Amino acid sequence: MNSNAFFGILRQTGAAHEATPEAATAASATGERQEGRWRVLPLEGTFEIVYEDSRGAWSTRRVEARELKLGPGRTLLGGIDRGRGGYRGFRADRIRRLTDPASTTRIEAGILDWLLARAEAQRRERAAQIRALSARRRPVKTRAGPREVAA
Repeated sequence: MNSNAFFGILRQTGAAHEATPEAATAASATGERQEGRWRVLPLEGTFEIVYEDSRGAWSTRRVEARELKLGPGRTLLGGIDRGRGGYRGFRADRIRRLTDPASTTRIEAGILDWLLARAEAQRRERAAQIRALSARRRPVKTRAGPREVAA
């Protein structure tokens, strides 16, 4: 299942991305982390999913997404299952339909690719926010000397 081209790109950029201390700091600031052999990408949103359990029974779940876990041989959507009252991990290959009520997006094919693209877009947004905040806090040089810029 994890053999699509997107995972190859993630592995290549992840290995190069983690090589420098600055990259590791940026990854931690955006919430991305490594848990053993699992790469964890933060993911936000409330989704309604149609999920097939291990016995083949289908159910509809409302999930407040927290993360996307990319691991050996499988990918999990982790979040709070509102109907069952707790944190659950849902195998991406068993999600038959995903609906995003906020954008009225309904997906029945390519769900994993859509989730990865959404996690990447949210990562970029967080990185841009971090850059904007750090730019506001940089000292401004004047003839009198450096001083802090009030935010």
